[in-house]
Amino acid sequence: MQESCRKDVERAFGVLQSRFAIVCGPTRSWSREYLGYIMKTCIILHNMIIEDERDKNAEEPTQPIELSREPTPTFSEFISCYHMIRSSAFHHTLRNDLIKHIWSRQGELD
Repeated sequence: MQESCRKDVERAFGVLQSRFAIVCGPTRSWSREYLGYIMKTCIILHNMIIEDERDKNAEEPTQPIELSREPTPTFSEFISCYHMIRSSAFHHTLRNDLIKHIWSRQGELD
């Protein structure tokens, strides 16, 4: 019985770790009281999210998922955007445009 409870707690903690980054970080500098508040807050938020998702799933009619091995237009657009973003030349162009924009806004404020 104790092992079953321990597994349940470990599983619940794993869910919280995957959803909330604050649970994964170092905790030695926080007091037990703060850790308790953080854990209770994460549990409450998790339960609210699950409840909200359950309500959405109940309202939406389920549609069969169509699987295809052919590239879809959305996937092709994603791949082209990914390659464009990873492009060094495009990165420098975006960076320089951002710098010009920031300097033009800063000039308006002065």
